[in-house]
Amino acid sequence: MPFDPERVTTVTFDSYSTIVDVEAAERALRERVPDPEPVSRLWRSRSLAYTFVANAVDAYKPFYEMNRDALTYALAVHDVDLTPEERDEILAVYHELDVFEDVRDGMDRLHDAGYDCYVVSNGNPEMLDSMVDHAGIGGLVADTISADEIQTFKPDAELYRHAAARTGTPIDEIAHVTAGYFDVYGAMHAGMQGVWVNRDGGPWDEFAGQPDLTIGSFHDLVEELAD
Repeated sequence: MPFDPERVTTVTFDSYSTIVDVEAAERALRERVPDPEPVSRLWRSRSLAYTFVANAVDAYKPFYEMNRDALTYALAVHDVDLTPEERDEILAVYHELDVFEDVRDGMDRLHDAGYDCYVVSNGNPEMLDSMVDHAGIGGLVADTISADEIQTFKPDAELYRHAAARTGTPIDEIAHVTAGYFDVYGAMHAGMQGVWVNRDGGPWDEFAGQPDLTIGSFHDLVEELAD
């Protein structure tokens, strides 16, 4: 359905690829991996795949641990032999990923306009605490909501319903902002309005419909809500 800004009282944000840039993790591989790009891409895609499988077969682990497993697999596929200590040093980059340039100002404008802002993420609480601190958005988000609280990952509707309960907001008054197509679908299926952040102008995965709203930056969302 078309985006309805009049219904929105609360805005929830995904974390990785939405607030912070996971592609920056490639830099942590450069000193140890001859060709870091394919390793980085496989690392990211495998970590997401593990969350989908975990939901289906009830094999929950904190996301940081799944991310470690995915990194180990990606290195093995590309025949890179690193010590556990070296792998942990690479993994630690998730505590200090680069924040997208529109995030702080966009969130600040939403905060000033009276919208309650939250982070809803697969990341476990320690990851989210460090992300908020490193991104400098601690004064702009009311709280972070982790999949770890109910041990269920996106796009399971249970996580979005849990988030709505935690924010104290009717679920249909929440706009969920994310760069992940599966996260958009999950939020919409649960009853939120799904806002897709498409910073690079790529195509939408339209196998199951369209997002309620597509934006190129957080500033676009501010303008949409201000109209």
